[in-house]
Amino acid sequence: MNVHFISIGGSAMHNLALALHDKGDHITGSDDAIFEPSKSRLKEKGLLPDALGWFPEKIHVGLDAIILGMHAKADNPELIRAQELGIEIYSYPEFLYEHAKNKTRVVIGGSHGKTTITSMILHVLKYHGIEVDFMVGAQLDGFDRMVHLTDKNEVIVLEGDEYLSSPIDLRPKFHLYKANIGLISGIAWDHINVFPTFENYVDQFKIFVDTMVKGGMMVYNEEDPEVKKVVEETSNQIKKYPYKTPEYSIENGMTLLDTAEGEIPLEIFGKHNLQNLEGARSICFHLGVSEEEFYEAIADFKGASKRLEKIGENEQTVIFKDFAHSPSKVEATTNAVKEQYANRKLLACLELHTYSSLNEDFLKEYVGTLDKADEAVVFYSPHAVKIKRLKEVSEQQIAKAFNRDNLIVYTDPKAFKDFLFSKNLEDSAVLLMSSGNYGGLDFEEVKELL
Repeated sequence: MNVHFISIGGSAMHNLALALHDKGDHITGSDDAIFEPSKSRLKEKGLLPDALGWFPEKIHVGLDAIILGMHAKADNPELIRAQELGIEIYSYPEFLYEHAKNKTRVVIGGSHGKTTITSMILHVLKYHGIEVDFMVGAQLDGFDRMVHLTDKNEVIVLEGDEYLSSPIDLRPKFHLYKANIGLISGIAWDHINVFPTFENYVDQFKIFVDTMVKGGMMVYNEEDPEVKKVVEETSNQIKKYPYKTPEYSIENGMTLLDTAEGEIPLEIFGKHNLQNLEGARSICFHLGVSEEEFYEAIADFKGASKRLEKIGENEQTVIFKDFAHSPSKVEATTNAVKEQYANRKLLACLELHTYSSLNEDFLKEYVGTLDKADEAVVFYSPHAVKIKRLKEVSEQQIAKAFNRDNLIVYTDPKAFKDFLFSKNLEDSAVLLMSSGNYGGLDFEEVKELL
């Protein structure tokens, strides 16, 4: 196929472009900004556009398909030209469904944990030599890229994002996959710029369940009341498989999973991650992996990139970075680190970076999320608030939202870095939570704190 990508530089988009190139398709693309690692990876395969920008002349009748990324706008000149010529235009998830419509589609959804669960499943399948197509939202150890597509594999494992598909397709991505096997890990209000009420957000998961293939299988976290309600009240004729947090213990900073095979030491930790593990185990079972085989493989799973990722450790200090930004993720991650390192002082740092987290009405959702930290810091950039055209929020509003009298708030990147590098971190655990980088913090430099 001849396929052109409008907005080829995105994290997901460039991985899909590389996957199709490897499959033998002819790929072209455009974008008005391409950053690392996308830039180098596209260049290595000869797919990096010669110049940044949008060029309608790249769109011609010889193209079999256009794949349109969310970064593009509805008035994009290349998109308009493609519409004029009547070329088939796909959103990212539409194209994946078209590729996988004759495969068994395993879709992992949820407000939190979906990347980790998808990663666990892929780790276990690879360990046992079971080949599948896949799309996951993070770079994984042992995998070249985040997307892998073939004509021969009978199963595809998809991370099911609830965000919109494209500028001209405002359906959530996971509605388009029509799962044969699905999973919902949790429901906690997010993306308020798209789903203005909690009820509207929950409705997207109801639709996800309703779009599953009749006779399909839904694995779901029964400890989440919203998930339980959504799945158990559906009228869709599907089989339902609940899961919950397995039994575990912590000894000398090591999490031990209690199984029929005995206690198994894990590289990961935290109730939330153990919950994810149980969901992954259930999915793997439905794909033919026995319980014993699952535990053998999962023991050395270290986690997905930026998900409770250990960036440094010595005898006195351990430092983690995590992608957590929504309230449920922040609370789960903070609690997990404190539980794992109960005898250490926990310094938890959170950057408010997303549209939702910087919205003054949504801020109240963060109440209590940092309570388990011995010392808590929130960083946000007033400039980011302006860029997102949000109403200005004050340090006092943030302190009130978290309901923590001793909360430290920074708005200046240098002041935050100076604070971090001035700390005595003996007998400490440091947690850096953000989907950004605290205004330019070099995480490699953070290792020097050790």
